Amino acid sequence: WLATEFRETNWDVKRLFKALLMTAAFRQESATDPASRAKDPENRWLARGPRFRLDAEQIRDNVLAVSGLLNSERGGRGVNPYQPPNLWEPVGYADSNTRYFIQDHGDKLYRRSLYTFLKRTAPPPYLTNFDGTNREQVCVVRERTNTPLQALTLLNDPVYVEASRALARRVLTEKTNDDGESKISYAFQLCTSRAPTKEEREMLNRLFD
Repeated sequence: WLATEFRETNWDVKRLFKALLMTAAFRQESATDPASRAKDPENRWLARGPRFRLDAEQIRDNVLAVSGLLNSERGGRGVNPYQPPNLWEPVGYADSNTRYFIQDHGDKLYRRSLYTFLKRTAPPPYLTNFDGTNREQVCVVRERTNTPLQALTLLNDPVYVEASRALARRVLTEKTNDDGESKISYAFQLCTSRAPTKEEREMLNRLFD
């Protein structure tokens, strides 16, 4: 039907996209109820939307935004945020102006990932570990892997450590008079845009204690 409709509307791409985007199937949420999950456990009838991880750039930008560190300045030159030392030197030509990595400082460290300078022979690990593209060819669909490197990046990369500290400071500042459980719920809501379940709240309380 879509192919026929596309042909009969004189190959109107915009109209085709609109038809797809306005369908009930496309607008499904990933949240579901037990009844629909029992009827369609494998989601073959598109009873619910897929759940998937954010892309590499979105993960970093979202973390910075939630913590309050994100520099939302638009335009300008590319920036060099945190990355491991001596990453460019082994692959840099002696006369290249990108042989040595010179890290930026101040607000430039927290600019959106769109503005990160990318050396194709040595891309930033925070992008590579989360399946960011190398920009050497067109990428229609990104792979979504799940590896220990991703957890290690979130635990140890300086930008995530600083964002964690800034998020804690934000919660303590904005919820000065609240008890620990309220602060935990507020932090959870900032990060996920929803309230924690009873099980999640109990687990986070134990971790906090």
